[in-house]
Amino acid sequence: MVMKESDSALDRGDAAPDFELPGVDGDTHALDSFDADALLVVFTCNHCPYAKAKVDLLNELAAEYDDLAVVGINPNDADEYSEDSFEAMRERVADGTIAYDAYLRDETGAVAETYGAVCTPDPFLFGREGDAWRLRYHGRLDDALNPDDEPTEFYVREAVESVLAGEEVAVPDRPSRGCSIKWPEA
Repeated sequence: MVMKESDSALDRGDAAPDFELPGVDGDTHALDSFDADALLVVFTCNHCPYAKAKVDLLNELAAEYDDLAVVGINPNDADEYSEDSFEAMRERVADGTIAYDAYLRDETGAVAETYGAVCTPDPFLFGREGDAWRLRYHGRLDDALNPDDEPTEFYVREAVESVLAGEEVAVPDRPSRGCSIKWPEA
């Protein structure tokens, strides 16, 4: 396991790069698929202990906020990491482990690369501005730096509440921390 910290190519205020990705629900999803005031896109996977440690938080956020769409995108090489295969993703949703709004497969890693994601989990929070999604926060979900640590501060919750209230996000961006993305070979 290689631990990485993300430093996104996107800056606050930048538009979310569009995508069309298959979901475990059988549908193809794009940015306009999500009808909400805030959109949390998290590059994640099934096998990374850092990502596994944040599943409950992501599920809670999806259940708690009606105007927030929580979308997981798995960019990892499934040939090398079978736990990250599309079938394994489906199993995690079917058994209730993952219960957020959508779990999508980025087979080539192109979407993760466009966003500047480098680790799992790597969260990007967007707010709706007219017809565009604008980046409002990119950084750690909470203050737990290791998978076994108990968080005491939930940065993403503060950021979501600010976006939903129409306020600027006061939480500073902090590099995301997790396992390096296992890039598929070209």
